[in-house]
Amino acid sequence: MKAIAVLPGKPNSMHLREVPKPKVSDIPNGRGVLVKVLRVGVDGTDKEINAAEYGAAPQGYDYLITGHESFGIVEEVGPNVVELKPGDYVVATVRRPGHSIYDQIGTYDMTTDDMYYERGINLRHGFLAEYYVDDPEYIVKFPRGLKEVGVLLEPTTVVEKGIAQAYEIQRRLRVWRPRRAAVMGAGTIGLLATLALRLRGLEVVTLGRTPKPYLNSELIEALGARYESTADLPIVESAKKYGPFDIIFEATGASAVVFESMQALGKNGVLVLSSVTGGNKSIEIPADKINLEFVLGNKVTVGTVNANREYFEMGVKDLAHAEAEYRGWLRRLLTHPVKGLENYQELLNKLTTAKGAIKVFCEVAEL
Repeated sequence: MKAIAVLPGKPNSMHLREVPKPKVSDIPNGRGVLVKVLRVGVDGTDKEINAAEYGAAPQGYDYLITGHESFGIVEEVGPNVVELKPGDYVVATVRRPGHSIYDQIGTYDMTTDDMYYERGINLRHGFLAEYYVDDPEYIVKFPRGLKEVGVLLEPTTVVEKGIAQAYEIQRRLRVWRPRRAAVMGAGTIGLLATLALRLRGLEVVTLGRTPKPYLNSELIEALGARYESTADLPIVESAKKYGPFDIIFEATGASAVVFESMQALGKNGVLVLSSVTGGNKSIEIPADKINLEFVLGNKVTVGTVNANREYFEMGVKDLAHAEAEYRGWLRRLLTHPVKGLENYQELLNKLTTAKGAIKVFCEVAEL
């Protein structure tokens, strides 16, 4: 079968190759599920893997099949699979268990292992292929009526995890009813965070660099949220105008925004960080002031990346809720389709240079 792969450690090595088609019997104990891939989303992670910034091939291979945002349909199941059947639409989780106690209880996204296993990212082949096979433990059923937006589930889970963790942490306060939220960044994750917070009834202001009007600002305002450009309203000033913020969801990829967000967070607030940043950037911050306000204000900062099955199931419910509440909104995020695995270069180009791109994805097969 065809697959898109990279040679880890070699920059710009993305290529199309023929690889063996997986079989149900590849998974032990009759628990295999063979999935025909329909769509796969790509994001900055795929771009960085192609740039050889990280990523490793599975043991015994010199290549890594990329792609971690999957959507497909079950084609065959092993004799001991009862959770799924042929014809079910599904999304696969990304992280696979290691050896820590957290891995053993299903919270493998919280592993304390130094080495981790992620499909399409590190030491496990991904989903930019015609088929994959996996255990049903890592495959989540997706509603047939939402199949056009199924490729959005994996990025939604990052948001679900962050928001769920914020509420879980603040259970310590006995009564915590957040009313106002800010989202930093209006890309894919920022848009999905705005959606999730609005579905929970919060007032939301989303801040981005681009002046409105443009598609992203229109999508935000269609949810009943506010959009502000940081060129007109700096982050700290936004808290004076719209805050205090009980939740801030940071999704810009810019580490400096983290420290500005700390200064905009209200008392008893939670700052959720979803950006994975590299490099060695240094900035000057009012460290004493930030520290004092966090200690006296009972503020919390928590990170969210990857997700276990629990958050995929939460995401399914929220996407269904979103389609009922804001019909057609999710489809507007699917801005840049690319048909066929053989057009991987176009996929990469759109991910890198396409103006106005929200979600770039490969149409591997017909829905």
